[in-house]
Amino acid sequence: MVERAGRYPVEWGVATRCRPGEGTSGDLAVVQLLPEGALVAAIDGLGHGREAARAARAAGQVVRERPSRDLVLLVERCHSALRDTRGAAISLAFVSPAENTMTWLGVGNVEGRVVSGDRSAGWPKGSLALRSGIPGHELPSMRASTIDVRPGDVLVLATDGIEAAFADPLDTSGPTQAITDRILAAHWRPTDDGLVVAVRYLGVRP
Repeated sequence: MVERAGRYPVEWGVATRCRPGEGTSGDLAVVQLLPEGALVAAIDGLGHGREAARAARAAGQVVRERPSRDLVLLVERCHSALRDTRGAAISLAFVSPAENTMTWLGVGNVEGRVVSGDRSAGWPKGSLALRSGIPGHELPSMRASTIDVRPGDVLVLATDGIEAAFADPLDTSGPTQAITDRILAAHWRPTDDGLVVAVRYLGVRP
């Protein structure tokens, strides 16, 4: 769906599929390029169908219009915007080229993995620790975690319409759009909406 690189510090791809019988997806991905880095969000509106999509759009609007590298603050902003909706599971990541780090935070069941650009590594170098809760209804105590990243490392966020085994192991060869397409084809659960966003860190671009 999306593939951008050039002078950006990341390239990314998104693949999504609706639950059969639904006309719209309750899953949404947002990638925002900020002066200090890249902000990535994967949002899963509770349930499926029109009301799930409305919740996902409400959170996505916050990420687009009021972005922040302070991920706890950003989840709290989404929580406020989601109060009159079903709520949504949200996983966020911020990639900092200046620091060669990625900070991430998840509330709900949107899985996250970081895979090394070194293909011989085989297994994820990081897995997102998810906190229980539903932004829009109840938030847990939150603290984001930070890991080091190197050019070539790939972040993957996937909603619960994608089998959690998608990263065991994960082939990160080719463009990020190809990565998301492969995961969706192999691991989508047709009983739910599914979404995968893959972001490859490119480092500081000249």
